Amino acid sequence: MKLTIKKDILLDGLNKVSKAISTKNLIPVLSGIKFDLKKNKLILTASDNDITIQTVIISEKDDDFKVEKEGSIIISGRYVLDIVRKLPDEYINIEVIDELKVLIYTENSEFNLNGIDEDEYPNISLDESKKKISINSKVFKDIVNQTAFAASNEETKPVLTGINFNIVGDVLECNSTDSYRLARKIVNLENKENENYNIVIPSHNILEFVKIIDDDEKAKVELHLSNNKILFIYKNIKFQSRLINGTYPNTSNLMPKEDFLVISTNLNDIYNVIDRASILTSDKEKNIVTLETDGNLLTLKSSSQEIGRVEEKMTIKKNNDENIKISFSAKYMMEALKSFNTENVELHFVGEIKPILVKSSEDETLTQLVLPIRTY
Repeated sequence: MKLTIKKDILLDGLNKVSKAISTKNLIPVLSGIKFDLKKNKLILTASDNDITIQTVIISEKDDDFKVEKEGSIIISGRYVLDIVRKLPDEYINIEVIDELKVLIYTENSEFNLNGIDEDEYPNISLDESKKKISINSKVFKDIVNQTAFAASNEETKPVLTGINFNIVGDVLECNSTDSYRLARKIVNLENKENENYNIVIPSHNILEFVKIIDDDEKAKVELHLSNNKILFIYKNIKFQSRLINGTYPNTSNLMPKEDFLVISTNLNDIYNVIDRASILTSDKEKNIVTLETDGNLLTLKSSSQEIGRVEEKMTIKKNNDENIKISFSAKYMMEALKSFNTENVELHFVGEIKPILVKSSEDETLTQLVLPIRTY
């Protein structure tokens, strides 16, 4: 194998696939990136058995890269990425000598690395299915970013560490919960699906995938489903993840059907007030604050015996003359608020020990739910 390639093109490809390399992997070959050089393209593949990422670099211009000899080799992901990133030259040469020795060189630099035979790499299938679901890439990115944060980190309930994708007809409903809060996003697909799908994708994996998605608003993400895996295709990238086995809880039961009080306010204002009110909370995980209304005045309080107390006030709009006093996790409420890309939000209250719903009339596809915390 021997090629000369533009540094920027190679680095972009390596950055994308390297997200699938795990430093904790017990299989040495999986710490490497597979280089597969064909006549007019370079295929880079990396995997940690949980996710697999593959990108195809095609020579769009004559001077993008030059193939002198086809071939395949596995090169240590950590070292090849570091070398390519730090080399100052516009072009980089990669050559395999003596079958497993890799020479990476420019005019003034030369690195010799030990490669691994491609036959040692696990047989990874990235097959596309006949049934595919297509979603606008920006919409897909929003779906993940507005829900994934609410997934659980506790491996004791594996199914809650993922995002639930439920597709019925042309409606996609995504849910994410850790039992203390819930994020829900509902979007309409361009095409109606003949089959219903109900799958759970590990939230960590899907977050890695959306990091690869750029700001091209016209691009699409294709979802290809098989028995226990999902393959995402975006432009020249294939990203495969395992699915989580298990039945996702029916979160519709958590959603209150009616409310007795709705508060409307500017998103940034309420976020900043909660943020300041939580400064003096002693437990950074729970950081409980208490919200109280009196007419059109909202008061947020928090206190700690060791530190002190804080009180913040702001003016709000209400849909009636009812008042509420309720406590909740500032961290959870701020994360819920941060998921909205709108100017204003609404807090829907059902009762002092009932879930709080966060919505916005500017984006009816998104609903956040935060459970209150009893302070007595």
